[in-house]
Amino acid sequence: MIAMPKINYIKHLREVESKNITEIAKIAEIDWKTAKKYADKDQVPEVKIQKKRGMMYQEKWGQIVLDWIDEDKSLKRKNRRNAILLYEGLVEIGFEGSYRTVCQYIKDNEKNSTASESYEKMEQPPGEVQVDFGHTESVMEGSLVDNACLVMSPPYSNGAHSVPMPAENQECFMQGLIKLFRYFNGVPRAVRIDNLSAAVVTSRGQGKEAVLTDEFMRFSHYYGFQVQVCNPYSPHEKGHVENKVGYVRKNMLTPSPVVKDYEELEEYLHKKTLKDHEREHYRKGVKIKELLEEEKKYFLELPDQDYPVFREETARVNKYGEVKIDSKKIYIPKSHKCKRVKVIYYWDKYEVYTLNGSLLHTDFRPYMRKKRNIPWKDILREWSKKPRVVTYSRHTSYLPERVKSYLTVEDLSERKNRIKQILEFLEDRKIQDIEENFYYLISKKEIEFHNYNVDWQLYDSLAKDS
Repeated sequence: MIAMPKINYIKHLREVESKNITEIAKIAEIDWKTAKKYADKDQVPEVKIQKKRGMMYQEKWGQIVLDWIDEDKSLKRKNRRNAILLYEGLVEIGFEGSYRTVCQYIKDNEKNSTASESYEKMEQPPGEVQVDFGHTESVMEGSLVDNACLVMSPPYSNGAHSVPMPAENQECFMQGLIKLFRYFNGVPRAVRIDNLSAAVVTSRGQGKEAVLTDEFMRFSHYYGFQVQVCNPYSPHEKGHVENKVGYVRKNMLTPSPVVKDYEELEEYLHKKTLKDHEREHYRKGVKIKELLEEEKKYFLELPDQDYPVFREETARVNKYGEVKIDSKKIYIPKSHKCKRVKVIYYWDKYEVYTLNGSLLHTDFRPYMRKKRNIPWKDILREWSKKPRVVTYSRHTSYLPERVKSYLTVEDLSERKNRIKQILEFLEDRKIQDIEENFYYLISKKEIEFHNYNVDWQLYDSLAKDS
């Protein structure tokens, strides 16, 4: 192709000076056909799309290879098909080309393709999540229990999941991630966290990247996800999960649910989450569960076995046979003959062994029994002033069944008297003790004031039926 100034000169010779093609070719020192082309034809731009030819492009084989490559992206690299396996797979379904043809196609595709996913502007790519702990509470065995709720939120679909854990230590953090991976039925490609001590030794700063704990690095390598650590004091870098923690606390765990244990609380949260995924995405107008199913295609495949989460340390036994576990001295039977023992910590329990490997003791970790009493005296005093509030108070559901049935009588005057009775019992008893000795205490009170007996066991059975 010749330059535009020369094309303009050819046009000038033809249109202004009325030269013929032979004269133009001689003056411009170009071939006659070239002179004819630029003198008489309009030079307008054309869209030129160069299509590759060959069986990999014009038949189904190339698309099959691309589908297989995309399918293998969810697997660890060692489990992905290489060029030889891809070629052999094509041959099995009727491919008649050469191995070199397949290799060249793969090479050209890697060279010319950009990211295989199409992302919306200003939106985190699918398959990446943000993770954070949030402080919540529940009611177990009549007492308040503080929980560290681990929330995993994928901004692309907004389909967050959460699991309750008793603490924010390394064992709870990694075990919580495993539970969340199971709920998603896959492993996110990237996990963004803040500088929590369960995973980070040194925060990012002064031109240096964050340093992860050895155990968390092994954990991330095992599952194959990339760790993204936020800058210190930069909660906006994981703002999606920050908001989601508040959303879970407000919409799923308020008022505090009454559960038996962490397993029941986890199931309770799971059901709430599935119901929440039925709503439409706040911006995309599609149900969250549908977006989440689409996003799961970008997740990595779960390994066949869960990562074994535990921590072990050697501890000293004092002269009273006590070992310090989670900063609390605990008596360990048969440990008086040992100077030192090995303690293995799991997220919910611990095991104590002699240095020769004999199991001495196992129990729940101390924080599994850490509870706060519900201030029933203060609550019932308020109820005695406004007995009508009992039927719709958030605290009513926290009462043991017999006490709750006793206090929710329809007659407000009688309800006020019963509240005062329970308040008297609380002077020297706990609410659970009142529940266990309910028949005896109430019957004794009835005899004292009314001089007649009531069959409270029959009352109890009727209350359960209702």
